[in-house]
Amino acid sequence: MSYSVKEIFYTLQGEGAQSGRAAVFCRFSGCNLWSGKDEDRATATCRFCDTDFVGTNGPGGSRFPSAEELAAAVDAQWPAGQAVDKKYVVCTGGEPLLQLDAEAIAALHARGFSIAVETNGTVPAPAGLDWICVSPKAGTELKQRTGSELKLVYPQSDFGPEKFAALAFKHFFLQPMDGTERAANTAAAVRYCMEHPQWRLSLQTHKIVGIA
Repeated sequence: MSYSVKEIFYTLQGEGAQSGRAAVFCRFSGCNLWSGKDEDRATATCRFCDTDFVGTNGPGGSRFPSAEELAAAVDAQWPAGQAVDKKYVVCTGGEPLLQLDAEAIAALHARGFSIAVETNGTVPAPAGLDWICVSPKAGTELKQRTGSELKLVYPQSDFGPEKFAALAFKHFFLQPMDGTERAANTAAAVRYCMEHPQWRLSLQTHKIVGIA
């Protein structure tokens, strides 16, 4: 299988339970909930995405003919000589599980990476992943119902946290929806977390500190 990747870059994880951790981000192209084109946003299943996942023209982006070539490109972003036992890659998108498969997982593990995925949960996760973050979107069927963390962008109409509270995740996060109503959404998420201590607040710290 070949892999279409928008960008590969080294940064700090900005959200959720792994916030602040050094990581290589591998952003796969494409999504099953939105084409990524502004003209399609009004009819998309997910209408609030703030990420460019179209094409392969970002930093480090390309079409990789094999899992080994993809893993080599990810490995090239990890700082030489630095903490090889801490190597961590976040596979994201778009929707990474449309492409991330057993061959890619094996190739990344062979290079010493712990592998995380950030998924909308509409595609079952393959075996072998080390960290699964599911971010459900309204209007979809959640097929990945277990994992490391559930991170719900909040609020979403008729798609409240109570729908997910009984699922088998280690961590439960509310992340305020970005945009013009971010302040109000943050206040609402804070209030919900205080009233329902199962849930923790997730902020997009990479935006706060100004990194990718």
